[in-house]
Amino acid sequence: MRTLLVLGGGYGGLALIQELIDHHLPHDVEIVLVDRMPYQGIKTEYYALAAGTVTDCDLRIQFPVHPRLTVRYGEVGSIDLESRLVFLETGEPISYDILAIALGCTDNYHNIPGADQYTCSIQTFSGTRDTYRRLNDVRPYGTVNIVGGGLSGVELAAELRESRPDLNISILDRGERVLSSFPAKLSQYVEEWFSEHQVETLGGISVSHVEKDAIYNGTQAIASDITVWTAGIQPVQVVQKLELAKDRGGRIILGEHYQVPDYPEVYVIGDCASLPFAPSAQAAGAQGEQVAQIIRALWRNETPKLHPIRLKGTLGSLGKNSGFGQMGQRSVMGRVPRILKSGVLWMSKRHFG
Repeated sequence: MRTLLVLGGGYGGLALIQELIDHHLPHDVEIVLVDRMPYQGIKTEYYALAAGTVTDCDLRIQFPVHPRLTVRYGEVGSIDLESRLVFLETGEPISYDILAIALGCTDNYHNIPGADQYTCSIQTFSGTRDTYRRLNDVRPYGTVNIVGGGLSGVELAAELRESRPDLNISILDRGERVLSSFPAKLSQYVEEWFSEHQVETLGGISVSHVEKDAIYNGTQAIASDITVWTAGIQPVQVVQKLELAKDRGGRIILGEHYQVPDYPEVYVIGDCASLPFAPSAQAAGAQGEQVAQIIRALWRNETPKLHPIRLKGTLGSLGKNSGFGQMGQRSVMGRVPRILKSGVLWMSKRHFG
Protein backbone atom coordinates (compact mmCIF):
# COMPACT_ATOMS: atom_id res chain seq x y z
CA MET A 1 0.00 0.00 0.00
CA ARG A 2 1.39 3.40 -1.02
CA THR A 3 0.90 6.35 1.34
CA LEU A 4 0.13 9.90 0.25
CA LEU A 5 0.68 12.08 3.31
CA VAL A 6 -1.03 15.48 3.22
CA LEU A 7 0.07 18.05 5.79
CA GLY A 8 -2.69 20.58 6.34
CA GLY A 9 -6.43 20.39 5.71
CA GLY A 10 -6.85 23.93 4.41
CA TYR A 11 -7.86 25.05 0.93
CA GLY A 12 -4.93 23.43 -0.91
CA GLY A 13 -4.75 20.18 1.03
CA LEU A 14 -8.47 19.62 0.98
CA ALA A 15 -8.73 20.40 -2.76
CA LEU A 16 -6.01 17.81 -3.43
CA ILE A 17 -7.76 15.15 -1.36
CA GLN A 18 -11.23 15.86 -2.75
CA GLU A 19 -10.00 15.74 -6.33
CA LEU A 20 -8.31 12.38 -5.78
CA ILE A 21 -11.17 10.64 -3.99
CA ASP A 22 -13.69 12.01 -6.52
CA HIS A 23 -11.81 10.37 -9.42
CA HIS A 24 -11.24 6.72 -8.55
CA LEU A 25 -8.42 6.59 -6.01
CA PRO A 26 -6.25 3.53 -6.86
CA HIS A 27 -6.87 0.54 -4.61
CA ASP A 28 -3.25 0.40 -3.47
CA VAL A 29 -3.15 4.03 -2.29
CA GLU A 30 -4.06 5.36 1.12
CA ILE A 31 -4.25 9.05 2.03
CA VAL A 32 -3.25 10.27 5.47
CA LEU A 33 -4.22 13.83 6.38
CA VAL A 34 -2.53 15.55 9.32
CA ASP A 35 -4.21 18.62 10.80
CA ARG A 36 -4.42 20.22 14.22
CA MET A 37 -8.21 20.53 13.97
CA PRO A 38 -10.99 18.00 13.17
CA TYR A 39 -12.37 20.24 10.40
CA GLN A 40 -11.30 22.86 7.89
CA GLY A 41 -11.64 26.45 9.02
CA ILE A 42 -12.82 28.89 6.35
CA LYS A 43 -9.88 31.23 6.73
CA THR A 44 -11.13 33.89 4.33
CA GLU A 45 -13.89 34.61 6.85
CA TYR A 46 -11.82 34.69 10.05
CA TYR A 47 -12.18 38.47 10.12
CA ALA A 48 -15.93 38.01 10.75
CA LEU A 49 -15.30 35.54 13.57
CA ALA A 50 -12.88 38.01 15.16
CA ALA A 51 -15.46 40.80 14.88
CA GLY A 52 -18.20 38.62 16.37
CA THR A 53 -20.59 38.71 13.41
CA VAL A 54 -20.45 34.96 12.75
CA THR A 55 -20.09 31.99 15.06
CA ASP A 56 -17.34 29.41 15.23
CA CYS A 57 -19.62 26.73 13.74
CA ASP A 58 -20.42 28.92 10.73
CA LEU A 59 -16.81 28.60 9.58
CA ARG A 60 -16.32 24.84 9.82
CA ILE A 61 -16.23 22.38 6.94
CA GLN A 62 -16.00 18.71 7.82
CA PHE A 63 -13.23 16.69 6.22
CA PRO A 64 -14.21 14.15 3.55
CA VAL A 65 -15.05 10.61 4.54
CA HIS A 66 -13.52 7.78 2.51
CA PRO A 67 -12.45 4.23 3.43
CA ARG A 68 -8.84 4.93 2.45
CA LEU A 69 -8.59 8.39 4.01
CA THR A 70 -7.23 8.54 7.56
CA VAL A 71 -7.14 11.80 9.52
CA ARG A 72 -4.45 12.19 12.16
CA TYR A 73 -4.80 15.10 14.56
CA GLY A 74 -1.67 16.85 15.70
CA GLU A 75 0.87 19.60 15.12
CA VAL A 76 3.67 18.93 12.64
CA GLY A 77 7.00 19.31 14.44
CA SER A 78 9.54 18.56 11.71
CA ILE A 79 10.00 17.02 8.27
CA ASP A 80 12.87 14.67 7.39
CA LEU A 81 12.98 14.65 3.60
CA GLU A 82 15.91 12.22 3.38
CA SER A 83 14.15 9.56 5.48
CA ARG A 84 10.67 10.31 4.14
CA LEU A 85 9.37 10.87 7.66
CA VAL A 86 7.21 13.55 9.24
CA PHE A 87 7.38 13.95 13.01
CA LEU A 88 4.50 15.30 15.04
CA GLU A 89 5.31 17.56 17.99
CA THR A 90 4.72 14.51 20.22
CA GLY A 91 7.66 12.83 18.48
CA GLU A 92 5.44 10.35 16.65
CA PRO A 93 6.79 9.57 13.15
CA ILE A 94 4.64 9.14 10.04
CA SER A 95 6.22 7.68 6.90
CA TYR A 96 5.17 8.48 3.34
CA ASP A 97 5.72 7.59 -0.28
CA ILE A 98 4.39 10.91 -1.53
CA LEU A 99 4.24 14.07 0.58
CA ALA A 100 2.10 17.17 0.03
CA ILE A 101 3.03 20.14 2.22
CA ALA A 102 0.02 22.44 2.52
CA LEU A 103 0.55 23.91 5.97
CA GLY A 104 -0.34 27.49 5.15
CA CYS A 105 1.09 30.62 6.67
CA THR A 106 1.66 32.55 9.84
CA ASP A 107 2.03 36.25 10.62
CA ASN A 108 5.17 38.01 9.45
CA TYR A 109 6.18 40.49 12.15
CA HIS A 110 9.17 41.78 10.16
CA ASN A 111 11.39 41.56 13.26
CA ILE A 112 9.51 44.47 14.86
CA PRO A 113 10.06 44.33 18.64
CA GLY A 114 6.91 43.53 20.62
CA ALA A 115 4.75 42.81 17.56
CA ASP A 116 4.40 39.09 18.25
CA GLN A 117 3.89 39.66 21.97
CA TYR A 118 1.43 42.54 22.07
CA THR A 119 -0.76 42.10 18.99
CA CYS A 120 -3.67 39.81 18.08
CA SER A 121 -3.81 37.52 15.07
CA ILE A 122 -6.41 36.14 12.68
CA GLN A 123 -4.15 33.53 11.06
CA THR A 124 -5.41 30.44 12.92
CA PHE A 125 -8.79 29.35 14.23
CA SER A 126 -7.59 29.33 17.83
CA GLY A 127 -5.82 32.66 17.43
CA THR A 128 -8.93 34.21 15.91
CA ARG A 129 -11.07 32.94 18.78
CA ASP A 130 -8.72 34.68 21.20
CA THR A 131 -8.83 37.85 19.11
CA TYR A 132 -12.65 37.76 19.19
CA ARG A 133 -12.61 37.52 22.97
CA ARG A 134 -10.15 40.37 23.36
CA LEU A 135 -11.87 42.65 20.86
CA ASN A 136 -15.28 42.17 22.37
CA ASP A 137 -13.97 42.67 25.89
CA VAL A 138 -12.76 46.17 25.01
CA ARG A 139 -14.66 48.78 27.00
CA PRO A 140 -17.04 51.11 25.13
CA TYR A 141 -15.20 53.97 23.37
CA GLY A 142 -11.97 51.97 23.54
CA THR A 143 -9.36 52.14 20.78
CA VAL A 144 -8.62 49.33 18.33
CA ASN A 145 -5.75 49.69 15.88
CA ILE A 146 -5.34 47.36 12.92
CA VAL A 147 -1.81 47.27 11.52
CA GLY A 148 -1.94 46.58 7.79
CA GLY A 149 -4.31 48.04 5.21
CA GLY A 150 -4.53 45.03 2.92
CA LEU A 151 -7.58 42.86 2.32
CA SER A 152 -7.64 41.26 5.79
CA GLY A 153 -7.21 44.55 7.63
CA VAL A 154 -9.90 46.30 5.60
CA GLU A 155 -12.45 43.52 6.02
CA LEU A 156 -11.79 43.24 9.74
CA ALA A 157 -12.13 46.99 10.29
CA ALA A 158 -15.42 47.16 8.39
CA GLU A 159 -16.90 44.11 10.10
CA LEU A 160 -15.82 45.33 13.53
CA ARG A 161 -17.44 48.68 12.85
CA GLU A 162 -20.79 46.92 12.33
CA SER A 163 -20.28 44.71 15.36
CA ARG A 164 -19.01 47.42 17.73
CA PRO A 165 -20.20 50.91 16.68
CA ASP A 166 -18.97 52.24 20.04
CA LEU A 167 -15.28 51.61 19.35
CA ASN A 168 -12.65 53.93 17.92
CA ILE A 169 -11.17 51.96 15.02
CA SER A 170 -8.11 52.86 12.96
CA ILE A 171 -6.12 51.18 10.18
CA LEU A 172 -2.38 51.89 10.17
CA ASP A 173 -0.45 51.23 6.98
CA ARG A 174 2.98 51.99 5.55
CA GLY A 175 1.51 53.05 2.23
CA GLU A 176 -0.37 56.20 1.44
CA ARG A 177 -3.68 54.39 0.94
CA VAL A 178 -5.40 51.19 1.97
CA LEU A 179 -5.46 48.31 -0.53
CA SER A 180 -2.34 49.67 -2.20
CA SER A 181 -2.12 46.60 -4.49
CA PHE A 182 -5.55 47.43 -5.94
CA PRO A 183 -6.40 50.24 -8.39
CA ALA A 184 -6.58 53.73 -6.87
CA LYS A 185 -10.27 54.06 -7.79
CA LEU A 186 -11.15 51.03 -5.70
CA SER A 187 -9.01 52.23 -2.78
CA GLN A 188 -10.76 55.59 -2.90
CA TYR A 189 -14.16 53.91 -2.67
CA VAL A 190 -13.06 51.96 0.40
CA GLU A 191 -11.53 55.08 1.98
CA GLU A 192 -14.82 56.93 1.46
CA TRP A 193 -16.76 54.07 3.06
CA PHE A 194 -14.47 54.21 6.07
CA SER A 195 -14.87 57.98 6.31
CA GLU A 196 -18.68 57.66 6.29
CA HIS A 197 -18.50 54.96 8.99
CA GLN A 198 -15.98 56.71 11.24
CA VAL A 199 -13.06 54.37 10.69
CA GLU A 200 -9.79 56.29 10.54
CA THR A 201 -7.13 55.34 8.01
CA LEU A 202 -3.58 56.46 8.72
CA GLY A 203 -0.98 56.16 5.94
CA GLY A 204 2.77 56.53 6.06
CA ILE A 205 3.02 54.68 9.39
CA SER A 206 6.28 52.79 9.86
CA VAL A 207 5.87 50.73 13.04
CA SER A 208 9.15 50.72 14.96
CA HIS A 209 7.98 48.72 17.97
CA VAL A 210 4.84 47.71 19.82
CA GLU A 211 4.06 47.88 23.53
CA LYS A 212 1.08 46.65 25.52
CA ASP A 213 -0.90 49.87 25.18
CA ALA A 214 0.77 51.65 22.27
CA ILE A 215 2.15 51.34 18.74
CA TYR A 216 5.20 53.42 17.93
CA ASN A 217 5.66 55.20 14.63
CA GLY A 218 9.30 55.98 15.25
CA THR A 219 9.16 57.96 18.49
CA GLN A 220 5.46 58.83 18.09
CA ALA A 221 3.23 56.76 20.39
CA ILE A 222 -0.22 55.79 19.09
CA ALA A 223 -2.42 54.70 21.99
CA SER A 224 -4.10 51.32 21.60
CA ASP A 225 -6.30 49.18 23.81
CA ILE A 226 -6.07 46.29 21.33
CA THR A 227 -3.80 45.96 18.30
CA VAL A 228 -4.54 43.42 15.54
CA TRP A 229 -1.73 42.47 13.17
CA THR A 230 -2.59 42.02 9.49
CA ALA A 231 0.68 43.33 8.06
CA GLY A 232 2.04 40.37 6.14
CA ILE A 233 2.39 36.60 6.14
CA GLN A 234 5.13 34.00 5.80
CA PRO A 235 5.26 30.19 5.63
CA VAL A 236 4.82 28.35 8.91
CA GLN A 237 7.92 27.69 11.02
CA VAL A 238 8.31 24.03 10.11
CA VAL A 239 8.67 25.07 6.46
CA GLN A 240 11.00 27.91 7.36
CA LYS A 241 13.33 25.32 8.92
CA LEU A 242 13.58 23.18 5.76
CA GLU A 243 16.94 23.66 4.06
CA LEU A 244 15.54 24.13 0.56
CA ALA A 245 15.82 26.87 -2.05
CA LYS A 246 13.33 29.62 -1.29
CA ASP A 247 12.25 32.95 -2.72
CA ARG A 248 12.47 36.32 -0.95
CA GLY A 249 9.22 35.58 0.88
CA GLY A 250 10.58 32.32 2.30
CA ARG A 251 8.42 30.17 0.01
CA ILE A 252 9.85 26.97 -1.46
CA ILE A 253 10.98 27.16 -5.09
CA LEU A 254 9.44 24.33 -7.12
CA GLY A 255 9.73 22.61 -10.46
CA GLU A 256 7.10 22.88 -13.19
CA HIS A 257 4.92 20.22 -11.56
CA TYR A 258 5.04 21.79 -8.08
CA GLN A 259 7.63 19.29 -6.88
CA VAL A 260 10.75 20.03 -4.83
CA PRO A 261 13.54 19.60 -7.44
CA ASP A 262 15.74 17.35 -5.26
CA TYR A 263 12.77 15.46 -3.83
CA PRO A 264 10.29 14.76 -6.66
CA GLU A 265 8.01 12.83 -4.29
CA VAL A 266 7.39 16.07 -2.35
CA TYR A 267 4.81 18.62 -3.49
CA VAL A 268 4.26 22.04 -1.93
CA ILE A 269 0.86 23.72 -2.14
CA GLY A 270 -0.48 27.15 -1.28
CA ASP A 271 1.16 29.74 0.95
CA CYS A 272 4.36 27.67 1.36
CA ALA A 273 4.95 27.48 -2.42
CA SER A 274 6.71 30.03 -4.59
CA LEU A 275 4.09 30.76 -7.25
CA PRO A 276 3.72 33.47 -9.91
CA PHE A 277 0.81 35.10 -8.04
CA ALA A 278 0.07 36.32 -4.55
CA PRO A 279 -0.91 33.75 -1.90
CA SER A 280 -4.67 33.28 -1.61
CA ALA A 281 -7.26 30.64 -0.82
CA GLN A 282 -8.31 30.61 -4.48
CA ALA A 283 -4.75 29.99 -5.67
CA ALA A 284 -4.17 27.24 -3.10
CA GLY A 285 -7.38 25.46 -4.09
CA ALA A 286 -6.61 25.64 -7.80
CA GLN A 287 -3.07 24.42 -7.24
CA GLY A 288 -4.29 21.57 -5.00
CA GLU A 289 -6.53 20.32 -7.81
CA GLN A 290 -3.64 20.49 -10.27
CA VAL A 291 -1.34 18.54 -7.96
CA ALA A 292 -4.01 15.83 -7.81
CA GLN A 293 -4.07 15.73 -11.61
CA ILE A 294 -0.28 15.49 -11.71
CA ILE A 295 -0.20 12.64 -9.21
CA ARG A 296 -2.94 10.74 -11.07
CA ALA A 297 -1.02 11.10 -14.35
CA LEU A 298 2.19 9.81 -12.76
CA TRP A 299 0.31 6.86 -11.26
CA ARG A 300 -0.79 6.01 -14.81
CA ASN A 301 2.80 6.48 -16.10
CA GLU A 302 1.65 9.43 -18.19
CA THR A 303 3.21 12.87 -18.64
CA PRO A 304 1.17 15.44 -16.70
CA LYS A 305 -0.51 18.06 -18.89
CA LEU A 306 -1.48 21.25 -17.12
CA HIS A 307 -3.15 24.47 -18.12
CA PRO A 308 -1.94 27.70 -16.48
CA ILE A 309 -3.92 28.59 -13.36
CA ARG A 310 -6.26 31.47 -14.10
CA LEU A 311 -7.52 33.21 -10.98
CA LYS A 312 -11.04 34.61 -11.14
CA GLY A 313 -10.34 37.79 -9.21
CA THR A 314 -10.57 39.08 -5.68
CA LEU A 315 -13.67 39.99 -3.67
CA GLY A 316 -13.77 41.82 -0.36
CA SER A 317 -16.51 42.85 2.03
CA LEU A 318 -17.32 46.11 3.78
CA GLY A 319 -19.68 44.75 6.39
CA LYS A 320 -22.76 42.83 5.34
CA ASN A 321 -24.15 45.23 2.72
CA SER A 322 -21.26 46.53 0.67
CA GLY A 323 -18.12 45.23 -0.93
CA PHE A 324 -15.48 45.62 -3.60
CA GLY A 325 -13.62 43.46 -6.04
CA GLN A 326 -11.14 43.24 -8.88
CA MET A 327 -12.20 40.97 -11.75
CA GLY A 328 -9.40 41.06 -14.29
CA GLN A 329 -9.03 44.72 -15.26
CA ARG A 330 -12.44 45.65 -13.94
CA SER A 331 -13.08 47.13 -10.50
CA VAL A 332 -16.50 46.47 -8.96
CA MET A 333 -17.91 48.28 -5.93
CA GLY A 334 -21.10 48.34 -3.92
CA ARG A 335 -23.67 45.68 -3.11
CA VAL A 336 -23.04 43.39 -6.10
CA PRO A 337 -19.51 42.26 -5.09
CA ARG A 338 -20.77 41.65 -1.54
CA ILE A 339 -23.52 39.38 -2.90
CA LEU A 340 -20.99 37.63 -5.13
CA LYS A 341 -18.69 37.00 -2.17
CA SER A 342 -21.55 35.49 -0.17
CA GLY A 343 -22.30 33.25 -3.14
CA VAL A 344 -18.69 32.09 -3.40
CA LEU A 345 -18.71 31.24 0.31
CA TRP A 346 -21.97 29.28 -0.08
CA MET A 347 -20.58 27.35 -3.03
CA SER A 348 -17.37 26.55 -1.12
CA LYS A 349 -19.31 25.17 1.83
CA ARG A 350 -21.56 23.14 -0.47
CA HIS A 351 -18.65 21.74 -2.49
CA PHE A 352 -16.48 20.63 0.40
CA GLY A 353 -19.14 20.13 3.06
